[in-house]
Amino acid sequence: MGVTATARGVVRVVLPGDAAPMTDLASQGDDASRDAAADAIADAAARELAEYAAGRRRTFTVPVCLDGLTPFRLAVALALRQVPYGRTVTYGDLARRAGRPGAARAVGQAMAANPVPILVPCHRVVAAGGLGGFGGGAALKRRLLALEGVEIGTGSRAAPR
Repeated sequence: MGVTATARGVVRVVLPGDAAPMTDLASQGDDASRDAAADAIADAAARELAEYAAGRRRTFTVPVCLDGLTPFRLAVALALRQVPYGRTVTYGDLARRAGRPGAARAVGQAMAANPVPILVPCHRVVAAGGLGGFGGGAALKRRLLALEGVEIGTGSRAAPR
């Protein structure tokens, strides 16, 4: 797993097996302000993600920078950040929460393009009939949900334990 940050917040979380390389984002801020602040944010994010993976953290406090998202994708991300640990929503539910009922497919595309998975918990978005997709793969999505106490049955809706 990898984390990239600027002085404004985490801009990228790379999951294990993610084909997208970590990019150098130094150009997103001047080097003088970026170095110490960005490094501190990236270190804090890595620590919080490790605590989450160990079952010792349920919420994240590190800032997340969502600059560059379209207004729709930003609305989806902000609505998703309100879904609590151990809960799931369907793509259709999240579309409604983001103010775009009927845009479930567009929500799926927004989740596929989520630059900060886990911090913006796209693993908590499930298909109406089962697991749904996830950039880190189905096995990782199941592990993350199981960590939060959610089991996804074959062909059934997600339900918290």
